[in-house]
Amino acid sequence: MTTREPGIVIVGAGQAGVQAAESLRDAGFTGPLTIIGDEPELPYQRPPLSKEYLAGKLPYGELALRADRFYADRDIDLIVGRRVVGLDRARRRVTLDDDSELPYSHLVLATGTRPRSLPLPGCGLAGVISLRTRAEADELRRRLGEARNVVVIGAGFIGLEFAAACRAVGLSPVVLDIAEQVMGRAVSAPTAAHFAQRHQELGTRLLMGTAPVELIGLDRRVTGVRTADGVTIPADLVVTGIGVLPNVELATLAGLESENGIVVDDRLATADPHISAIGDCAAFPAPHGDLRNAPQGAPHGAPDAGGRRIRLESVQNAADQARCLAARLTGAPRPYDALPWFWSYQGDLRLQIAGLSTGHDRTAVLGDDKGKGFSVLCFRDSALIAVESVNRPADHMAARRLLAADIEVTFDDVAEPGFSLRGHLARATDSERRTPA
Repeated sequence: MTTREPGIVIVGAGQAGVQAAESLRDAGFTGPLTIIGDEPELPYQRPPLSKEYLAGKLPYGELALRADRFYADRDIDLIVGRRVVGLDRARRRVTLDDDSELPYSHLVLATGTRPRSLPLPGCGLAGVISLRTRAEADELRRRLGEARNVVVIGAGFIGLEFAAACRAVGLSPVVLDIAEQVMGRAVSAPTAAHFAQRHQELGTRLLMGTAPVELIGLDRRVTGVRTADGVTIPADLVVTGIGVLPNVELATLAGLESENGIVVDDRLATADPHISAIGDCAAFPAPHGDLRNAPQGAPHGAPDAGGRRIRLESVQNAADQARCLAARLTGAPRPYDALPWFWSYQGDLRLQIAGLSTGHDRTAVLGDDKGKGFSVLCFRDSALIAVESVNRPADHMAARRLLAADIEVTFDDVAEPGFSLRGHLARATDSERRTPA
């Protein structure tokens, strides 16, 4: 048992945890600061795992979130390869899986998510893999060199990014999903339709509205996927991407509230004044509109049953929540209200999303020639709530500024000849500069 001085302990060595530590030091926190991660290596970026890293375009050495010396230079105690298995709120201590204990003055839960398990017979066969960790990405890179028939279960971001990686090495993957629309939880119908068409043109076989019921195998290795309509699709590699679950167990065991994530307030505090939660695991008050009437599902996350809180899975959300929390813990509290944004690269398609399109009831498309890129503007109750840009990065940047500044964009504005998001932003900001104070 250790007797070290209590400081800030961060459980989770992902984007949120590392950014929180960095921001705390930047804000002047000088006390003991510890990050605990359960993987046996330097904290690393996850988004490239299904893109550049899987394709061999990003070497392992460039995957780390920060260089090794970063932690020593900033007097951050980085503990890797250890899991936190206990939380004693009364004594303000966490217990690690080697039975050691760490005291804390404040505890930050940045525990992230884990892939949702495939609840089907045969899911334990060799050759059935999810994609969440670097070790899994390495395994998939190795198997891609041997595979002949690849089936991807789940047509979300991860599934389609992996399908693009398969095509890059000459494979023609089959992607199946019980939903009728690709990326159904994340994007509008026009964007989904374009991605579905492009994936099929490039060699992906899409089977939407298709439910897998069993993974079949021989000698404990997967050989196929049987669907609800009785068809067996040959497969020697099956990748599952059917969503994730927030890691709330530690908080729940300690008596903290969780509902599709660890429940926090608008300053990312739990009901325990000495514990906060940030990043993919945190369910926080929706800052950009009431989601009670919205359908379940949101880009990389979901509102809770009452639509009052939302949980987001993105680098932007993890980093911005970490900065917000660091500000509070160093004496500058403020509500968390950052504009969400996301991205996904799938072959020659670069999708960037600003805002949350959940519950949109009308769309407008900018860009007639989809071969050169386009943007879909999503409205709810006549208000612009999100913009999905495909190969139009300038639109994306303008949309982020428009939405963050709450500059009005109407459907009639978009219908005007020559309308552009950049032009609308320029006119709005120029008008503001000319308005006398």
